[in-house]
Order: sequence, then C-alpha cells, then structure tokens
Amino acid sequence: MSGTRGYDIQGIELTDDRYTVEQGFVRNKYKALDVDGNVVLRGKQKMLKMKEKFPFVDADGNEVFTVKAGGLIDVANNYVLSDAQTGEDIVILDNDYSLLQDTWKIRDATTEAKLAEINSRGAMVTVARNVVPFGGWIPHKYEITDQKGTHVGSIEGQFSLRDRYEIVIDDASTVPKEPIVAAAMVIDAIQGN
Repeated sequence: MSGTRGYDIQGIELTDDRYTVEQGFVRNKYKALDVDGNVVLRGKQKMLKMKEKFPFVDADGNEVFTVKAGGLIDVANNYVLSDAQTGEDIVILDNDYSLLQDTWKIRDATTEAKLAEINSRGAMVTVARNVVPFGGWIPHKYEITDQKGTHVGSIEGQFSLRDRYEIVIDDASTVPKEPIVAAAMVIDAIQGN
C-alpha cells in the first residue's frame, strides 16, 4: 500500500521515478518531462498579483492543480497546492528560507503533518548563490527526505542557459510525486533562480 494515495490529484498521474523540469525562455514558465521526453505538466507563475499563483496544466492544457501563496509576495511563505477538479487543498509547500540553507516542507493541507522535506545541499554553495555576484549561475542541488528524514530522492540543477532540474525519486512509497515536481518549479520561480 502506498502512503501517498490520499494525495492523488484528479487528472494527472505521475508514475515515473525520474522527471526533468525545464524553465521556458519566458521567465517563470516551466514544463516537466517524463523519462521519454514527453511533457506531463506545465506551470507558470502569474506575475503582478498580490498573492502569487501557479496554475499547472497537463500535456493537453487541462488545468490539474494550482499552487497559491498563503500570504502576500514573500520568499518565505506557505503555498497551498489545490486540486483543480475537486477544489480540495492537497498539500502545503512551506518555505523556511535562510542564507545558509533552503528548506521546503511538504505538509498535509488538513492536518499540517510533514510528508516530505526538500533541503539544499551545502551551506557554502547556498551562501555563494545568495551573496556572490553571478551566484545564481551555480546550479542548485536538493535532497528530498520523507517525514522521518530518510533520503527518498534528489533535485539537481544542470548548468544551462535556462534553469533545468533533474528530479529523481528513489522511493515514492511515502512521498507524493506531484507536489515534489510542482515544488521544483515553485522553488525556482520564487527564489528567482
């Protein structure tokens, strides 16, 4: 039995354990590709809003979920992922931003229990990305852990003209895939990477 069944999103099913997230040429527009290179998800940050909003659509352009900021624009904020078909809030992406480490918690939207955590690896790299001129060109590397802190995957930035991330989920039995793929896009857009 999968521990992620309660976090299914109507209209999309991510079954692979590897995905590539690519930023478009237009800033804060993203697509997620499966291992065969097929687009499975697209996301775009709605700019100039009081509260940031990211609608996500499937390969056919059907809206499947939305990620919306819990408060006014802020790099340290909560973002609620809601199923577009049911209107139900699924998870919260909780950003604990600091100069030493980027930490994102994925929590249950109802109970607020932690389901997974995404942490940047290497304090020196994180500091360099935040304070050194052109530090934003240093690719991010994140570790994905489950609610107990056990490694379950990674998100690794690739050096390229557009931001590109390789997501590997080694064990999805306890972490929901859709919020992790969405988080990779939201993290990049929110932190201006």
